Amino acid sequence: MCSVIGLYNVPEAAKYAYFGLFSLQHRGQEAAGIASSDKERIHIVKGRGLVTQVFNEDKLSKLTGSSAVGHTRYSTAGEDSVLDAQPIFARYDLGQIAVVHNGNLTNAKEVRKKLIKEGAIFQTFMDTENLIHLIARSQKEHLYDRIIEALQQIEGAYSLIILSRKKMFAVRDPHGFRPLSLGKLGDGWVVASETCAFDLIGAEFVRDIRPGEMVVFEEGELRSIQVFEPTPHKCIFEYIYFARPDSNIFGKSVYELRKAMGRELAKEYPVDADMVVPVPDSGVAAAIGYAEESGIPFELGIIRNHYVGRTFIEPTQAIRDLKVKMKLNPIKNVIKGKRLVVIDDSIVRGTTSKKIVNILKEFGAKEVHMRISAPPTTGPCYYGVDTPTKEELISSRYSVEETRKYIGADTLAYLSIDGLLRSVGNDLSYCMACFDGNYPVPLKN
Repeated sequence: MCSVIGLYNVPEAAKYAYFGLFSLQHRGQEAAGIASSDKERIHIVKGRGLVTQVFNEDKLSKLTGSSAVGHTRYSTAGEDSVLDAQPIFARYDLGQIAVVHNGNLTNAKEVRKKLIKEGAIFQTFMDTENLIHLIARSQKEHLYDRIIEALQQIEGAYSLIILSRKKMFAVRDPHGFRPLSLGKLGDGWVVASETCAFDLIGAEFVRDIRPGEMVVFEEGELRSIQVFEPTPHKCIFEYIYFARPDSNIFGKSVYELRKAMGRELAKEYPVDADMVVPVPDSGVAAAIGYAEESGIPFELGIIRNHYVGRTFIEPTQAIRDLKVKMKLNPIKNVIKGKRLVVIDDSIVRGTTSKKIVNILKEFGAKEVHMRISAPPTTGPCYYGVDTPTKEELISSRYSVEETRKYIGADTLAYLSIDGLLRSVGNDLSYCMACFDGNYPVPLKN
């Protein structure tokens, strides 16, 4: 889960990319980068850290031009190194190119091994670098034909933005695993992982890039090429956890769908309690829905320290454990002696939920009833989410009752798959492999 943004024919494009990435920071906190083009050459700045740590006025002033692509990194492939920060830049026979990618290629190792055997030299461990080599080695005359030829050799999840000196290309894989939206900004165009980026920079949402579609931006205009027949399997976890609640993903409001998940959860698993308490921030919208449906009062019984990053995407368990206490603090006067319905979006390893239940009881909660606004996560994701291995996922090893005992809750219940689909609507085809084990694209690595 990374974020990508691209701007074409927008004055001071890199500055807009900076603000767009700032709004997309929740999708990746390990590294950030921007490449811009002034039609003569591509300029690039990237580094480890948050957007505000990587960039300053001086660095942004070097990113001249009216086109730019940007990226925030959340490592799912590669290593935690500045070399694996994006955009990936290269010089080749047609000129210069910069690529940003959200997703995971399921045949990356297979393609990489073949390229190395043919003489390719890799500078990073990222699957995205495969694409650069495939484009550079193609004998096609035009860049868009080279991109298409490269795409025909890769599999898996990709929302890509590719910048050359005079053009920009935006592509989604035929399954549409990861989101990618198109917007208008003045006389120019914007492409971004989420629509919340459009809100910040003042762009107008136009539509989603379709699964299997490549949009070509050239001389201020755009044209669409349907490279692959769409076979939609959109990641349903975008609705549950990843996307910001003020975004529209796959054409629907994330906030409204999370509230609907909470309402369905209240119907499926009611409980006699004094208040509904969300685990902030990801559980807030579902908790509002649960409270509305159940009639139990909603209270902010846990306060989040917003100066601590999202614990789920930290690379080590030791840091995750420490940050739970740094990140979440109950309000003792609110929860003491009360029966709580605690709403969260997921239980992955179980360690965070266990600490939350322990803290709430230490602060005087009489009962803690955990309600999860998604089904149990029983399998890893191969399409751009750094979920643990199957052995590390608590729901793949323990029953609901065993998980309840482990985290120390008085009761525990998850939203059913049917309830989830009722919440988001059955009008789209979703990937739910982490819940049901049905992987649309097999892992070949």
